[in-house]
Amino acid sequence: MEWRDQGFVLSVRRHGESNAIVELLTPAHGRAMGLVRGGRSRVQRPVLQPGNLVQASWRARLEDHLGTFTLEPLALKAGFLMDDATRLAALSTLTALAQLLPEREPHPRVYEAARVVLDAMEDDALWPALLVRWELGLLDELGFGLDLTRCAATGSTLDLAYVSPKSGRAVSQAAGAEWHDRLFDLPGFLKGEGGATSAAVLAGFRLTGYFLARHVLEPRGINMPPARERMLALISQKNR
Repeated sequence: MEWRDQGFVLSVRRHGESNAIVELLTPAHGRAMGLVRGGRSRVQRPVLQPGNLVQASWRARLEDHLGTFTLEPLALKAGFLMDDATRLAALSTLTALAQLLPEREPHPRVYEAARVVLDAMEDDALWPALLVRWELGLLDELGFGLDLTRCAATGSTLDLAYVSPKSGRAVSQAAGAEWHDRLFDLPGFLKGEGGATSAAVLAGFRLTGYFLARHVLEPRGINMPPARERMLALISQKNR
């Protein structure tokens, strides 16, 4: 068995003295793992960093075997992102959450959206809102998408202001006024309205974080990646 695909590195684990097991997210082959021989070498280590984009060749005798990777660098973003604590925490958040996807199951929309987030990491005014949207897309791909298009109570598409924690559906300003303290705020940028201020971004992360924990993490007995909490704290500090 053999295939070729692009992908970005999600994780790297040491295997023996000189090798590494590398996990990639690819558009056509999903989340895939393979052994990289010599992956601990001085030449390979700068390439095998989370967030780096690589060209991958995977080969195994049988499809369900771990297989081996031959990887060539395409875009080495990790070094740049490591220079900033907030961006590094964001990268760690994205790569950790991407590991929630089923292995070897293609999710090209999640992959392409992740590429967009990584390409935007140089712009601190842009990437946080894109990462919120990526988390929404991840929920959708995992079967727990939110309906932010119309009010759960009235069916109206106008004046949407909240999201119900029970149904994951939008609620209008009027319908949710009485219970607003029990609802999540719906940030304007998720409706295509207004800019993604730091307050709106943090509201977006509270929204996606709640549903990721409820539907994906808690049923598997795992916690939210610590990097996500660091990222939120740093975003909050920067904008006080």
